Amino acid sequence: MTAPAVVHLREDGTIVTGAAANRRALSNPERIGRGLRRYLGDPTPVILGGASHSVTDLMGHILRDVVRTVVDAEGGPPDDVVLTRPASWNPTRYRLLDQVAAIAGLHRARTVVDPEASAAHFAQTRRPRDGEIVAVYDLGGGTFDAAVLIKRPYGMELLGDPEGIERLGGIDFDETILSYVDYRTDGALSRLDLQDQRTAGALARLRQDCALAKEALTGDTETTVPVLLPDRHLDVRITRAEFENMLRAPVEATLGALARALRSARVTPRDLAAVLLTGGCTRIPMVARAVQAEFGVAVVRLHPDHATALGAAALAARSALAAAERPGPPAPWPTAPTFHPPRPEPGPPPPPTPRPAPAQEHQVPPWPPGPTAPEPSEKAPSGDGDWRSASIGRMLVIGVALLAAAVLVAVVTYFVILRLRGDSAGTTPRSLAVAAVVAAPPRPW
Repeated sequence: MTAPAVVHLREDGTIVTGAAANRRALSNPERIGRGLRRYLGDPTPVILGGASHSVTDLMGHILRDVVRTVVDAEGGPPDDVVLTRPASWNPTRYRLLDQVAAIAGLHRARTVVDPEASAAHFAQTRRPRDGEIVAVYDLGGGTFDAAVLIKRPYGMELLGDPEGIERLGGIDFDETILSYVDYRTDGALSRLDLQDQRTAGALARLRQDCALAKEALTGDTETTVPVLLPDRHLDVRITRAEFENMLRAPVEATLGALARALRSARVTPRDLAAVLLTGGCTRIPMVARAVQAEFGVAVVRLHPDHATALGAAALAARSALAAAERPGPPAPWPTAPTFHPPRPEPGPPPPPTPRPAPAQEHQVPPWPPGPTAPEPSEKAPSGDGDWRSASIGRMLVIGVALLAAAVLVAVVTYFVILRLRGDSAGTTPRSLAVAAVVAAPPRPW
């Protein structure tokens, strides 16, 4: 099932999406909104029927109707949802896409870039070997994306940073053909009165014919665009050569973006197994020729319209299967019930029982007294060095005491000898005392 990303505002203010909205594009073109994804993040509102609407709300309506259609067809909600986005989006637009999912009732949707989803579809259908490197060239209706991926056992893995070009796709090619028609009609389209209801309807029909001409030139060498204006009718003939000449500059810009993606992944064209082409505009023969001529590798055409959506569905299915196979916490093993006697009511705690003091004869006073902990500002003494310092101090005290005793004995002996001699020689005791004091050594501090 597919649905165009188109919205229509009814007269009663309700929003219609999909094919029902697309059928009203010619009768009420001023109430139609299309190509909304490329405007996500633009603060300018979308005007439908004279009323302002935010892009986020309109995209939320589209996504909600898609989910409702799937639920009705499958009989239940999806197990997992994966949304895709262009590679050139910034983080602000990522958050806006989350708001779109929330409006649609999807609060746990994952988001991947468009090339990653396309490569997942390629891996599911073509079964590449592990280690093969491919590049994705995605030229769709509104944007261009390029990325490089490698096949791993668990899936496709991005290499480097994807590249993208905003506002480059099928809508812009339709405008290019419309400008060419205006040139061939001498500016007749530029002079139209857009306020006239008939003119607006004619211009909407002409835009649709330009899109059909783009599609016709992918398989034919020429086509004709009918120009049905209120005041004149004519046909404009366009050949494939003219059309490809209009697209030469945009296609060269896409080749440059793919080359930047290769440089970001540090991969050369020789390392590529293939370049995957996807997106509606890759149907244009010029695109495949330009890619093959620029990079010299084989091109593989994926489904132009559905490869990205099918790849996103494959990623969602893989996540759902992994979640289903992931083992949960083991259930508790059933055991026989165990009887527990009732516990008594808690009362006041009993008083503590005093411990008996040990017998007096076993109490030995500690000696020497234990050391006290040093203050935080002091340095605690350490083992061997402190013992040696204390021993040396005691030895010095004992030595000084022995020296003083020896001196005292010597002085007393000397005094006795002098006294005996003084008695015989007539020396007075006073002179002996003075001599003893002078002969005594100084006492230590």
